[in-house]
Amino acid sequence: MANHVSSEKRARQTEVRRLRNRANMSTMKTSVKKVLDAVQKKDFSQIDALLRDAQSAIAKTRQKGTIHKNNMARRISRLNAFVNKARKA
Repeated sequence: MANHVSSEKRARQTEVRRLRNRANMSTMKTSVKKVLDAVQKKDFSQIDALLRDAQSAIAKTRQKGTIHKNNMARRISRLNAFVNKARKA
């Protein structure tokens, strides 16, 4: 437990940031899961809109500093590859 005023403040800031990052990650993961579910159901009419929303959510998570830019690029790339592979099959 923190004993100094400055370390108590850091603990408070860390907790707020942790919760904010967790919410951002949750939103991002939910949007990606929606795309994966649509692909499994072969619902290609909704995939374009869901894919666009998922890419936006991933980019917003990056913009807020929750994930690294290479992590963002990898997630978007893999999601696109997955959708494109499903379309060809």
